[in-house]
Amino acid sequence: MAVSYKKLFKLMIDRDIKKKDLKDMTGLSYGTIAKLEKGSNVEIGVLDKICVKLGCQLSDVAEIIFDEDDC
Repeated sequence: MAVSYKKLFKLMIDRDIKKKDLKDMTGLSYGTIAKLEKGSNVEIGVLDKICVKLGCQLSDVAEIIFDEDDC
């Protein structure tokens, strides 16, 4: 099982939001944004900040990808 943040980056493209803009809007570090790009785990508070500032739901920025072994 893994978490994918591809939806977040697609949403950013659709809204013409750059990584620097996301950093400025949310107060997140570039290190945290890099974790999102790599699909690493982040605290739920990070995702909360993003959702509040972008006015969206958690399902709009992240999704769980199940391995065949997980099902």
